[in-house]
Amino acid sequence: MSGTTLAEAIDRFEVDVDAHLDRTFEIPVLAGPQRQGDVMIVPTSKSRATTPVPAAGYPVVRGEAGGNTHLLLAAGAVCFDSRSVSATDLVLGVLSVDTDAEAYLAHPEHGYLGIAPGDYEVRRQREQADEVRLVAD
Repeated sequence: MSGTTLAEAIDRFEVDVDAHLDRTFEIPVLAGPQRQGDVMIVPTSKSRATTPVPAAGYPVVRGEAGGNTHLLLAAGAVCFDSRSVSATDLVLGVLSVDTDAEAYLAHPEHGYLGIAPGDYEVRRQREQADEVRLVAD
């Protein structure tokens, strides 16, 4: 599915994004660290996920107070094992994308992020202010 445009991803996964985003934009599918709003995708060799991502996707971060959800989508054999996040452990889960598969992270304001085959930790970001807190997207 490499070389997928934003319009093609919207049609395939039926997850729309804000109208101002260019539908002809080709979504890069990357194997390195990536960030989408308050979610980070970081390569790992620690473990491998075993729970298949459902056809409707998996919400790795649900929108809070009117915010938008970061939805993990699978094009092929993609697995995600979720974990509970805390102020000290920001890992949301482990993502495994098999060879010949791709994963996508969709968000209405940010569009789609393409994730190449490999194993990754999906993390929240936090910020340092007067107190440690999760980054609000």
